[in-house]
Amino acid sequence: MIVAGILSPIENVLTDVLVWLHDSIGLSWAWSIVALTVIVRVLLVPVVIRQIHSMQSLQLHAPEMKAIQQRWKHDRQRQQEELMRFYKENKINPYASCLPILFQIPIFIALFYVLRDFEKEIFPQFQHSTLEWLGLVDITEPTRAGWGPLLLLVYVASQLSSTWLMSTQMQSMAQRVLIMALPIVFIPFILHFPAGLMIYWLTTNLWTTGQGIVTRRLLPRPAPPPKRSSRTPPKEQAAEHAPAEAAAGRAPARSGPPRRVKRKRGGRPPRR
Repeated sequence: MIVAGILSPIENVLTDVLVWLHDSIGLSWAWSIVALTVIVRVLLVPVVIRQIHSMQSLQLHAPEMKAIQQRWKHDRQRQQEELMRFYKENKINPYASCLPILFQIPIFIALFYVLRDFEKEIFPQFQHSTLEWLGLVDITEPTRAGWGPLLLLVYVASQLSSTWLMSTQMQSMAQRVLIMALPIVFIPFILHFPAGLMIYWLTTNLWTTGQGIVTRRLLPRPAPPPKRSSRTPPKEQAAEHAPAEAAAGRAPARSGPPRRVKRKRGGRPPRR
């Protein structure tokens, strides 16, 4: 297949890492998958930190972005231009929240192809080893076999917990419902995946849950943007008028209510 051919370098790397973990460290094949997952997630920590900062920034600037959308709701092209300008001015990358999952998708698919032919191509070289995990599942068998459904229930629980931590950073309730429903929607497809792939994704979810709890305690939240009143001019407008006022030799107009001038006593002429 074309996809398998494109992912061949990743498959070779995953195979070499699994063989090294099994042959050199002495882990079973199932625990080698767990260790492989931890290695992948450690390498993705910088990307995840960037994701968290991006989602926090989006949450803090949500009212301003909503105002832009409302202002240009009848002009979609202008709305996108203004939003992109806003992202650039505030150093926000709206796509950073998708980076961790985008990096993991090729690894997930490549591991699927590794496990699909694992029993024929790799396992015969290590006849003394076992393909079972905790005596419950065979990593090359479909998840629906044996105790696989129990593993699937644990996976769904871990997926819901990890996605809930992610969904708390989202403003839209529709987005929260969608991301919480995805694990249940994918169950019919997951039943046909090798159990070893489920072990990989289960470990990923447990890592994501723990990582979300730790990072939200350790990473400081960015300072909220300054609140602007209706009288506060935009930055660009203030920057344009400041040089003109200085050149004209007058101070900027004073904001706020007008000053009250007291009249001097005795100013009125006496009555005759």
